[in-house]
Amino acid sequence: MSDSDKGVLYLCPTPIGNLDDITFRALNVLKEVDLIAAEDTRVTIKLLNHFEIKTPLTSYHEHNKISKGPKLINMLNEGKNIALVTDAGTPALSDPGEDLVQDAIKEKIKVVPLPGAAAAVCALVASGLSTRRFAFEGFLPLKQKEKREFLTKIVEDERTLIFYEAPHRIVKTLKTLFDIFGNRKIVIAREMTKIHEEFIRGTIGEIIERFEASTPKGEMVLVVEGFTPCKSPSESAKADEDELKASLQSIIKEEMSKGFTKNQALKRAAKQVGVSRNEAYEILIEK
Repeated sequence: MSDSDKGVLYLCPTPIGNLDDITFRALNVLKEVDLIAAEDTRVTIKLLNHFEIKTPLTSYHEHNKISKGPKLINMLNEGKNIALVTDAGTPALSDPGEDLVQDAIKEKIKVVPLPGAAAAVCALVASGLSTRRFAFEGFLPLKQKEKREFLTKIVEDERTLIFYEAPHRIVKTLKTLFDIFGNRKIVIAREMTKIHEEFIRGTIGEIIERFEASTPKGEMVLVVEGFTPCKSPSESAKADEDELKASLQSIIKEEMSKGFTKNQALKRAAKQVGVSRNEAYEILIEK
């Protein structure tokens, strides 16, 4: 059989909450393929029923991938088209679908990814943290020792880091992050695209305090600030001076808007930041 006679494996994203987020293309694929391989058929059947899709459904997940994977590959080799879906979001991303994709490629079966919902990307772009460089780490190891070892390996990664976590483990995980990463900025995206969608922003310490007072609910995405290399003493001094200069300029502008002269505003600004008028003047005029 030639490669052209083989079926196609479609990687079909499903909504992470709001069913309206599914694409027209995804709906068409789910209707037209010969079989849908789902992480949890009980979850996927609700989606299919909602959109009145009658395509046959089978399970493919972490616990049956060794036995089910070869069967799906055989079907693809026989010319059947299969759509792979996860419970929510993009399949094969921190998901056993990764193995099926690798097996399909080995058999020269065409793999077609469809664009769609991905919780990690949605959380990242709304986090307010740097999106220029980032690393998706998925779920952290469950055992504490392995979790600490893993986090220690990436503690100096300067990229924004993205993790998935369950609510019953979140406080323990945050405490481990605090212990190894320090009190970095973090954003936790909870219940994304759903009615109670929430983005919780602050430092790791602040979020621990909040969650210890009120137990959070819903699956979560953690977006953690990357490592910032230590500055040299000269760099730190320059940064402090730049910050002081910006504060002086801001206060002077505000005071002048109240009717004070430039000289009066300078004196008032110097007093507010704790330097003399002459020191403030030198900071402002320095190139």
